Amino acid sequence: MLLTELIAAEAVIPSLKANTKKQALLDLSNRAAQISGLDAREIFDVVLQRERLGSTGIGSGVAIPHAKLDKAPTIFGVFARLVRPIDFDAIDGVPVDLICLLITPESAGADHLKALARLARLFRGPGVIEKLRAARDGSALYSVLTEEETSRAA
Repeated sequence: MLLTELIAAEAVIPSLKANTKKQALLDLSNRAAQISGLDAREIFDVVLQRERLGSTGIGSGVAIPHAKLDKAPTIFGVFARLVRPIDFDAIDGVPVDLICLLITPESAGADHLKALARLARLFRGPGVIEKLRAARDGSALYSVLTEEETSRAA
């Protein structure tokens, strides 16, 4: 599964100003709604419901909140770099400043897990987190997110 299939360039928020986990999820849900045409409140509700089961903060300042939504036509994501790190109840206790929201259709089955695994591999990549934090704008962030794919295609 390619990241360019999951995250569109317009789905990248280079400097999200959120002071709480809930606010960050709400802002990401709003952007997801703009991109997908889905209802922002429905996205927020399913993401928040999933987050209540356990934090999606995977460590090193990264979170991958995710949820299934029956109305979602396809798998898609929204990526944000926060202006200031926020408490996300992450597994390592480190505040989060990089968040990738993932929405999948209810019928996605194994593709939901494949997309999550793809994102987790990306953030474990050598230097990726540092490059994302150093990127100057949305275009640079998108380049870092899709770098591996574009270098393979060249």
